[in-house]
Parts: sequence; C-alpha cells; structure tokens
Amino acid sequence: MIDLHCHALPGIDDGPETIVGSLALMRAASAAGIDTVVATPHVNSRTPNDADTIAALTAKLNERLAQEQVDVTVLPGAEIAITHLAELDPAELSRLTLGGGGWLLIEPPFMPVAAGLEGLVIGLLHQDHKVVLAHPERCPALQRDRAVVRRLADAGVLMSITAGSLVGRFGNEVRRYALELASAGLIHTVTSDAHDANRRRPGLREELEQAGLAPLTDWLTQAVPAAIVGGTEIPAPPTGAFAHARDPGRRWRLRH
Repeated sequence: MIDLHCHALPGIDDGPETIVGSLALMRAASAAGIDTVVATPHVNSRTPNDADTIAALTAKLNERLAQEQVDVTVLPGAEIAITHLAELDPAELSRLTLGGGGWLLIEPPFMPVAAGLEGLVIGLLHQDHKVVLAHPERCPALQRDRAVVRRLADAGVLMSITAGSLVGRFGNEVRRYALELASAGLIHTVTSDAHDANRRRPGLREELEQAGLAPLTDWLTQAVPAAIVGGTEIPAPPTGAFAHARDPGRRWRLRH
C-alpha cells in the first residue's frame, strides 16, 4: 500500500523529533502493510518548510531505512496550508508536489468558517495545478457547507480522507461525515496522516475493513496513490463499491 500523507521526517514539524522516531514510524508503517510513504511535513506559517529541506531529509531517512533493512520507500511531498499559499513563490510551490507527480496536498483550516477556501482551490486549478484536499471530513467549515466538497470534486479535486476518521478517532461527527463522503463516492484516497509510532500510528487496511470499504482498499491505497505520485490518469473506482460504507448507527447508501 501507498500512504500519501504521513509526517515521517524528523525535526521538521509536529511529527517525529528525531531520526530514531522516524525509523520507528516507518517500522510501524511496514507492519501495517505500507511499503511506500509520501513524507508530507506541514508547510505553513509556523513551519515554513521548503522543497530543498524536505528532499534532503527524505534522502537521509531512506538511507537509514536501507541500513536498518526496513522495507519502506519514502517519497518527498508536503501538506500545504491553504492560508500559506500567498507566501509561496510559484516555482517553490511546484516543487512541493506528492512524490513529484504534480499533485499538491492542500490542507484546509480547522475553522468553522473558511471564507475563500473554494476560490483559492479553484484558483490553483486555473494555474494548472492538480489538487488533493487533505482530510476535508475534519474541516468544520466543510462540515457546515458540505456542497463545497461536491463542487470541488466535480472540478477535479481529489479528496483524501484520514483512515482514523472512518472509525471515530476524531469524534463521531467526523466519522459520520467521512462515511457520508464515502457513501456519496467522494473519497479518492485514504491515508494515515500518522505523526508517530504510538499515539498517531500509521494504518489503512484495518480501518477500511471496519468502515465497510474493504472492496475499495486496492483502489484507495494503491491504484489512485500510484497514479498521483506517478502523474498518470486517475483510475475509476470499482462499480458500486462505495455502497458498503457503514456506520454502527446507520446504513449509508451510494447517492448519485
């Protein structure tokens, strides 16, 4: 499996503080069946990381993984705060794609109102960027105005859901919204958004099984992520597979 969103790099954001912590995180990823991780450190006003730093730390981590015989490959990427876009030079922004495949991982704000969010994302599309929206189910503004996600998806934006959201690790409201997005066919990839080997561990398959999305595991964690990092056409999902998304208190059905 490919994990497109993981805070794997040491000492660069709120992920592992040291290379030892990064190695532990990657061992946990391997144990969970993940063989490729895209390192997505925060790029925001508090941690204004740049492509050169990310590339250097990615190379260092891959070197240590080879030495320690941990069978995981790490690719460079970034989780770019939408509120930080104006601070980034266009050339730098283009270097912060997921695995070099041309897709930007954009983080919406954790706020109940996010004026301009839709316009900023559409603006990126108009600049010929391709956009993956990070954990929309955890954004209060998108919980309040759920039509925005549909409009962005119709415009070509991919929705990346955190696996833990599907099983209630971020609360019941987030779980319900994640499953609503699944039932509507508005999930394109599921990621761990892991930050460490213990509290925010990597995991994908088990959470998808619990959420009734096991038939989509290969598409969500292999086919689509491989197309994103490879810069190739996004494959269509298996027919009807989203109809199995479930919540303990409610049966969700695919809506057209």
